[in-house]
Amino acid sequence: MNDIKKPLPPLDYIPADIACAYDYEQLAQAFIPADILAYIAGGSGHDITQRNNQTAFQDWAIVPRLLADLTNANTEAQLFGQHFKHPVFLAPVAYQSLVHPQGERETASAAEATDSCMITSTLASVTLEQIVARAKPPRWFQLYFQSRPEDTHALINRALAAGYEAIVVTLDAAIQAPSIRAIRAGFKLPGNISAANLAHQRPDEPLQQRPGDSPIFARYRQQAPALQHLAELIKASPVPVIIKGVMHPDDALQLKALGAAGIIVSNHGGRTLDGAPASLSVLAAIRCAVGDGFPLLFDSGIRSGSDIFKAIALGADAVLIGRLQMYSLSVAGALGVAHMIKLLREELELCMAMTGCASLAAIRATQLQTTLSGH
Repeated sequence: MNDIKKPLPPLDYIPADIACAYDYEQLAQAFIPADILAYIAGGSGHDITQRNNQTAFQDWAIVPRLLADLTNANTEAQLFGQHFKHPVFLAPVAYQSLVHPQGERETASAAEATDSCMITSTLASVTLEQIVARAKPPRWFQLYFQSRPEDTHALINRALAAGYEAIVVTLDAAIQAPSIRAIRAGFKLPGNISAANLAHQRPDEPLQQRPGDSPIFARYRQQAPALQHLAELIKASPVPVIIKGVMHPDDALQLKALGAAGIIVSNHGGRTLDGAPASLSVLAAIRCAVGDGFPLLFDSGIRSGSDIFKAIALGADAVLIGRLQMYSLSVAGALGVAHMIKLLREELELCMAMTGCASLAAIRATQLQTTLSGH
């Protein structure tokens, strides 16, 4: 007898039992097929880094403060010459049609409804232009360098023509350790879902492998962008170029010197190298290296407004939300994503009120207290 329950279709209302943003992660298990859930929820390898990304927030405590003047309190941010009403950005997440028939279209509608910056993935399951039709600025485009330079240039030109206001280059995912959880669940990308923005590209050339060479090294050489290509993009781009996947202060300094407009501290949500440090654990050191004025964003592991507060206090100017985006999308489409962002913003504002922080700059000046979480 088959006891596997068929996943529920997305709702057109907010479930009454959603009390916090994290609840979407729990509820999504009823809406996402088991193999797809394993792919989304898992990291790489044995999920060590993926788990540590979340538990790292337990190493820090927020200290309440009294008698603050919050007359003009707000969560506004200025980055790259752009104004943002709040620091909660939607991370570039691939293949969103895995959890909702409309995929990134619904996420774009939620971004517009909540004044949120949406970062569209190269591997989106709908086109750049279809997303723009749903979401006014702010919007950014996340770029994976392609094996052929002409394909990379075509993607960039399409994004610029469509009105994307920044290019986010992901450098840490040219190769990835496979997710053991997804392998065991039998996950394979369904035939009706693909990277819509790459549909017109010619298939990649066969892997050029020298005799006795490792296929992993050969694949990295073929797929990883060269320093020269990145430098050329930064120099030529009419919009800010932001680098995602930075985990070491020396890399941050090199990218700053190269002319990157900003960086995103991220280990790809634990989806690249299993055993890498939690993103939060390296954030303060990277902020110290690049200085106070250099734009620094953060992702990996955020599940609450207090997590956002801690990331900003440790040096971030804004944060990116990844898995919660997919979970809320699966439960209630655009309505769910918008509600998830609303809950995160309210949780952040509560932390700000209780600590006497009237602005994001005040959070940055806050000293967190270390804990003995023992994880």
